[in-house]
Amino acid sequence: MTTEFALLRGLSDGERRQLLASCTPRRFKRREILCHEGDPGDTLHLVKSGLLLIRVATPLGYTATLSVIGPGDAFGELALLSPDAKRTATVEAAENAETLSISRAQLTALRTTYPDIERMLTDTLVEQVRRLSGMVLEALYLPVEARVVRRLVNLARIYGGPAPIAEIRLTQDDLASMAGTTRVTANKILRELEDRSILELRRGRIVVTNRRALVAAANTYH
Repeated sequence: MTTEFALLRGLSDGERRQLLASCTPRRFKRREILCHEGDPGDTLHLVKSGLLLIRVATPLGYTATLSVIGPGDAFGELALLSPDAKRTATVEAAENAETLSISRAQLTALRTTYPDIERMLTDTLVEQVRRLSGMVLEALYLPVEARVVRRLVNLARIYGGPAPIAEIRLTQDDLASMAGTTRVTANKILRELEDRSILELRRGRIVVTNRRALVAAANTYH
């Protein structure tokens, strides 16, 4: 099955084939670090398979999980816009993963030949700003229950696809850091959802058994 990369949707078939032909296949084992926060940002990765955790260090020395990305997603695109850019986050494989990587030099050469690649990067920047703005608004104005449930809805989509049941293979600590709360608070909310038969808590994972009810719960918050 061919992976459709969201980043490349604005390119023509020829441009897409040329860019993919310039990529180098990479494989990573579960819990392997793809890059560290502060590393030189000289490579774009397209996620072909597996799931990756995007994490940052907080001023207090803790690690916060910002998001989970999977097949069709990408990371490192913004770092390619500046020759002295640094990685803004650490990327870790949540499970065995495969990516297609392309260096800044390779992408610069392609941008010269295919001007639409420049527009692709600009569109990506706009989308990143929009997504980050939404996260800031959620953190400022939504109650913690809403943030936890919304993160669960997104994770169920990533892990479960169209399936009615989704097994989220992340810890409660991961979910708490993604929602900007503590593990104790996240566990309380998860227990309440479990009492409502929306999910089940198992060792090292969260199994969403009623995705429709979970989405309905998320929609109660505005």
